[in-house]
Amino acid sequence: MTSSEGSLAGLRQRNRREVLEVVRLRGTTSRAEIAKQTGLSTTTVSTLVYDLIADEVLIELSDRSAAPGVGRPARLLTFNPRAGGVAGVHLSHDHVRVAVTDLAGELVATTVVDFDVDHEPVETLSYVAGAVRRLVAESGIRPDGVVGLGVAVSAPVMLRTHAVSVGRILPDWQGVDVAGELGRRTGLPVEVGNDANLGAIAEHRFGAAQGIDDLVYVMLSDGVGAGLVLGGQLYEGALGGAGELGHVTVVPDGFVCRCGNRGCLETVAGARALTAPLAPVLGTSATVADVVAAAAAGDAGARRVLADAGTAVGRALLPVCTVLDPALVVLGGDCAGSDALLGAVREVLARELTPLRREPVPVQTGTLGEDAEMLGAVALASRRLGH
Repeated sequence: MTSSEGSLAGLRQRNRREVLEVVRLRGTTSRAEIAKQTGLSTTTVSTLVYDLIADEVLIELSDRSAAPGVGRPARLLTFNPRAGGVAGVHLSHDHVRVAVTDLAGELVATTVVDFDVDHEPVETLSYVAGAVRRLVAESGIRPDGVVGLGVAVSAPVMLRTHAVSVGRILPDWQGVDVAGELGRRTGLPVEVGNDANLGAIAEHRFGAAQGIDDLVYVMLSDGVGAGLVLGGQLYEGALGGAGELGHVTVVPDGFVCRCGNRGCLETVAGARALTAPLAPVLGTSATVADVVAAAAAGDAGARRVLADAGTAVGRALLPVCTVLDPALVVLGGDCAGSDALLGAVREVLARELTPLRREPVPVQTGTLGEDAEMLGAVALASRRLGH
């Protein structure tokens, strides 16, 4: 292949990816809309779509909303759900969630298991590989139809190498090549991303933030993280560490965090910070779900703990919202559904955010729940459809 031919092939591949990205974001769309969103000519779009239909990646649907008798109905495009699938994994600190979806992003098979992910990297990856193979078999999708595996990890991911930057957060994962290990074990192309970033992508594509191009997603789980979507694109920062909200100091002389610093937001709003104060009432084995349930049932102590956490989250978000001016803040994770926590975040932002805004930043709970980060991993891996 000459360099000219190689350049043309690369351009075609990029254009193909852009077409598929529009379909992914919109679910169903038309050729005209694809041309508008990508800036490609209608002729180029038609040629790419023709090839994607021939490859059985896309299918055409009739636009039944068109008025009868007014010309020929538009032909809408969407993913062919039977063409294959995508696998996604969320490696949280204390559990693993694995799923297989069709190409349209609909869940076909899923499983979740408790796991000491932080301290058992070899065992974790061995389990993930086996679970992916099992779910693919159960889904009925041909193994050769699975386009890739996306992995959400609870640590920053370096932009150039896509390696996990564990630092002081996950010392037992130092030197572990997540993508390489899972690629060898599953035979799939593997993409790795930070879980809060992928949660933001999922809520933007599938959930509460559809159609909103400037948002902050806050993941409240074992730890605390944030994902930033600006101008419709994920913002990861210079080194891939943007959004590490959980390690922003909110109590200067507070408890020591697992990162080594004092008073991080995670020490106030993370899982241990929510369950430990209520151990005398709920027991030492209480989970965040137990705390949220107790608060919903009217337990004053549980409501106070969650409200205090929400106040801390709101204050950590103040400089973020002041600088970035988002259209929406989405709360995801284990305790995002607590009205005590949600109300406290809203109150802080409404009271203390810059008065230059005419209205407070809207804050709402994500709609994808515990599946958000995993679905974001699926979205990450599905980019390979354009290859």
